[in-house]
Amino acid sequence: MNPKSKIFLFILVTCLSYASFAQEGLTYRAPQFHFDWSKPSPYPDRIVVSFGEDPSKEASVTWRTDSTIAQGYAEIALATAAPKFWKMGKSYEAKLEVLDARSIPETNVYAHYHSVSFTDLLPDEVYAYRVGDGERWSEWFQFRTASEDPDEKFSFLYVGDAQNYVLELWSRLVREGFRTAPDARFFIHAGDLINSAHREQEWHEWFTAGGFIHSMIPSMPTPGNHEYRAKNQEEAARKERSLSVQWRPQFTLPLNGPKGLEETVYYMDYQDVRMVFLDSNRDQVIQADWLEGVLKNNPKKWTILTYHHPLFSASNGRDNEELRKLWKPIFDKYRVDLALQGHDHAYARGRVSPGENVMDGLNLRDQTGTVYVVSVSGGKMYDIGDDWTAKGGQRDRIAENTQLFQVITVEGNRLKFESYTAIGELYDAFELVKGDNGINQFIELRVNAVPEKTHSNTIPYKD
Repeated sequence: MNPKSKIFLFILVTCLSYASFAQEGLTYRAPQFHFDWSKPSPYPDRIVVSFGEDPSKEASVTWRTDSTIAQGYAEIALATAAPKFWKMGKSYEAKLEVLDARSIPETNVYAHYHSVSFTDLLPDEVYAYRVGDGERWSEWFQFRTASEDPDEKFSFLYVGDAQNYVLELWSRLVREGFRTAPDARFFIHAGDLINSAHREQEWHEWFTAGGFIHSMIPSMPTPGNHEYRAKNQEEAARKERSLSVQWRPQFTLPLNGPKGLEETVYYMDYQDVRMVFLDSNRDQVIQADWLEGVLKNNPKKWTILTYHHPLFSASNGRDNEELRKLWKPIFDKYRVDLALQGHDHAYARGRVSPGENVMDGLNLRDQTGTVYVVSVSGGKMYDIGDDWTAKGGQRDRIAENTQLFQVITVEGNRLKFESYTAIGELYDAFELVKGDNGINQFIELRVNAVPEKTHSNTIPYKD
């Protein structure tokens, strides 16, 4: 064979090999994690900041160490451009909560959790804080308090289930959210932050995936069904489920919910928005009575609710009819503006009628009652389905097999909703304009959206 023929043959074989590789694609190899990766140490980790009931004055920080650290401290100061801003700061002793979960197979950890609640903060200011034991310190983190001006513009982020492939795939979504809305004032997590409630490894993935974002943008989570699991065989035999043993030690949230549901049911008033967080897993009747009081005495212009199980589902076979019958009349009565949901691992956005009220000068199609959204942020996907019409709703937008995060912006009488993919493409958007009588005008915004259905869902399991 002459040299030219050899060169031609080499090029041909190389091209055929590449074509075969491109057609077959990669075989996915899941990362293998070891228990020692998520063990606590004397150094503070899993640092997460959250707001109190009044975010213009209250915030809390929580972090973890091993059991050798008996006393923690948080230092906080008004942030300035000068590097010695900390000289005018204050030091707080932390509250200690011991988590001894060595008897729970999926947890098997003994850790100290430390928390500090900052009060009497100044509104609309940037604060810097750090945590440690007096010798080992974290870096300084910054967050901004809410303004006293109810009409001042602000944005926040909302995501549905992270749940599966958290470090592998949710990481890119949450980081893209931060890149898109770096000035977001807080982050709503609508349940199923992880897959197995008590599994220490998965919580470590959640904190690692978010990294410093958890420490700078206050996290406001609500539990999903995957935050409830039996701790041991005895509970499983009794068909009982317990809230993740890590939940209350690692999040410091407002304590204004019903007795026994603290830090899973609560509300906060961010400027002119009352944000209500519900736990759709249990005690729904108790929460309905509590919600009635919270909304009846609501002085705020906007009302946004978040919870895990949708009143209007995105997928077939997952209808929550009893919950809808219990909670939706309260939503309707008090004109809830927006309901942010998870659970169905697809995207669906729609709305209900505002009722018998009439807005002068607007067509019926331009006015709306509560807008309901289901969204998913992790890598586990379900097919789209269900029909809202028979349930009293109108579904306007859907997507499947698509990781999404949402940016919600409120300014005076206008609320803007934007949903983005994990690569930063705007997929869905609308605006609500609040009328003088409290009823919203609905404005659909045009976007260059990706297809509503992409390639087939390959995740074979549902729960």
